[in-house]
Amino acid sequence: MKKPYFLLKALFCCTLFLFESCSAQSQLIEDELQTVTTENLKYYLYYPEGYESDKEEGFGLLLFLHGGGESGAKLEEIKKNGPPKLLVEGKQFPFLVLAPQNPYRRKWWNTEAIMKLLDSIVETSNVDKKRIYLSGLSRGGSASWELATQYPKKFAALAVVCGMAPLPYAHWINKKMPIWVFHGDRDEVISVEESDKMVAKLKEMNYDVRYTRYKDVGHNSWGRAYTTEELYEWLTAQKQE
Repeated sequence: MKKPYFLLKALFCCTLFLFESCSAQSQLIEDELQTVTTENLKYYLYYPEGYESDKEEGFGLLLFLHGGGESGAKLEEIKKNGPPKLLVEGKQFPFLVLAPQNPYRRKWWNTEAIMKLLDSIVETSNVDKKRIYLSGLSRGGSASWELATQYPKKFAALAVVCGMAPLPYAHWINKKMPIWVFHGDRDEVISVEESDKMVAKLKEMNYDVRYTRYKDVGHNSWGRAYTTEELYEWLTAQKQE
């Protein structure tokens, strides 16, 4: 009389075991999630002498991206190098200068946020959209390479100082955009080989690229690059077709 009970109990245990085994199997599901990322960017904006918001012909604009040393600090830190430093010293530029700050000391530039800021300034200022220039140093130089590949039709000229980028980026840059690269041959932070290889690749693909390779200069090649007056004359002469 007890045999049916034991058979039912055994059958129940087997069924439970099989159920648990099935429930533990891996699954592949398809889903979707819309994300929204916001960024708080502080920045300096320079208007050149003679700027008029209602002038018929728009002004050029230089977007400058600082290096890692000025990231995540007080906004005044970005006045230590590049065009912002020159402005503090009294230099006058014939174009607007937009200098945002990366709010994170150990994070990469948020290039999407940069472009939103740039577009906002362009739309609310008297800027010639065919004369938007891009430049950056070190981490900002690397971000400049990235922006040039992500938005190839946005910039009239690119000047990169001691930056770096994967060689495949060369294929995505607008071939009509002039490029000027600066680097010190004793750079121990970002090797000069990074610029050597990129410039060689660009020249191989017939890009309009200039290369200033400083002898016996370390990572601080921006000290010489941004005091090169010819750089600004070169930028001013560029305009998209």
